[in-house]
Amino acid sequence: MEFSHDDNNNLPITKFESMLKTNHVLFFDSEEFENIIHHYLNQGKIALAKKAIKLGLGQHPTSINLRLFKVEIYVFEDKLQEADDLLNELYSIDPSNEEIYIQKANIFSKKDDHEQAIKILKEAAKLADDLVDLYSLIGMEYLFLDNYEEAKTYFMKCLKTDPNDYSALYNVIYCFEFLNQNEDAISYLNDFLNENPYCEVGWHQLGKQYVTLKEFEKALTAFDFAIISDDTFVGAYLELGKVLEELKRYDEAIANYTITLNLDDPTSFALLRIGSCYEKLNKDDLAIQYYDRTVHEDPLLDKGWIAITKFYNKKGNYQKALFFINKAINIDSENVTYWKLYSQINHRLSFYEEAERGYKKTIELGNYELNTWLSRGDLLIQLGEPQAAILNFEQAIEFYPENAELEYRLAGLFFLLMENDKGIFHLKNALKHNKDYAFIIDELFPKVSNKLLVKNILKQIEK
Repeated sequence: MEFSHDDNNNLPITKFESMLKTNHVLFFDSEEFENIIHHYLNQGKIALAKKAIKLGLGQHPTSINLRLFKVEIYVFEDKLQEADDLLNELYSIDPSNEEIYIQKANIFSKKDDHEQAIKILKEAAKLADDLVDLYSLIGMEYLFLDNYEEAKTYFMKCLKTDPNDYSALYNVIYCFEFLNQNEDAISYLNDFLNENPYCEVGWHQLGKQYVTLKEFEKALTAFDFAIISDDTFVGAYLELGKVLEELKRYDEAIANYTITLNLDDPTSFALLRIGSCYEKLNKDDLAIQYYDRTVHEDPLLDKGWIAITKFYNKKGNYQKALFFINKAINIDSENVTYWKLYSQINHRLSFYEEAERGYKKTIELGNYELNTWLSRGDLLIQLGEPQAAILNFEQAIEFYPENAELEYRLAGLFFLLMENDKGIFHLKNALKHNKDYAFIIDELFPKVSNKLLVKNILKQIEK
């Protein structure tokens, strides 16, 4: 039994805490102690729970339930041997107590011996009247073993016993999805909904399965039924909006996203999606209004800053795009996508040093895409920094060892620096990998392409 702040059931709590303050020992029956301990454990107040257990056992030393709480604390504190010893003692007193088995299984689980935990939980199931929790525990142990078929079976048993156990329903669907059994999930959910037609979570999950299979019209119907079952179900409106977007029904999508803003505090996701829909409808003023609201609602949502930056980028308003990407970087300077956009925008504005700095930062943050190395290296060539460009391309070639675009660039740079042996080596490598990219020498290194040595190598390959 849990205490509510609104009724007299919390009187034992008040009485107990008053006792702790005054050091005046008061009597509680064992059930009151159990409720007090349960309350503190639910609140995460372990120190108070331990005090209640100690005082409870002082007044009721033979209470098995109070000693089981002591086991629970031992397990929580990772004192597994003490927990095991106490459980063995309790088992000799009351071998038919299912909670003893559950705690024993918990210890095995903590030791990663999930097979043994399952075996003990199945023994407990033979003794229990209420099986839902035990089925759930067994299901979780099977999940730890990555045995999704067995886990699914036990979570289904939970639902058979208690159709309102939404946690079990989510776990069943998780197992189906992990096993890529979307059709089976749909079949199961349809059977489940035949028996529980007003289960909004069931309809919601059914809709998501249809989305996975790109059966969008069926998904719309499922989400509609979720909303009929609970017209305050924010998740269903959001999913409905996403499907309507997929079907390019943007006005309807906006309507559903807008409903969520009125049902609950505005979410940055809904605001962002509304902005995106308005952009696709070419209603730029409204699009930018909602993008602005998105980044104000959640400045840490990178998708908001990316959307508003790309909006201005597409419109050719690079100064505005740069303004917003700079704001984004000031909030999160470790975001690779921000730096990539920063580099591209600066490049378009002919701010080459800033663009190169941005590409360098994306590489430092672990973005090793070929285009990043190429863009940065070409900028270094343009900025008259051949040695830095060589280092950049040499680092890139470690990730792309047979890439002709990198080899041609290295060849051109070495010929430029009069290091002909290295130039010849890289030019021959480049031609071996792909002759069609030889134009890179002409394009990036016009002086090099006129060298007789380079012309001769290119002619030999043509023959």
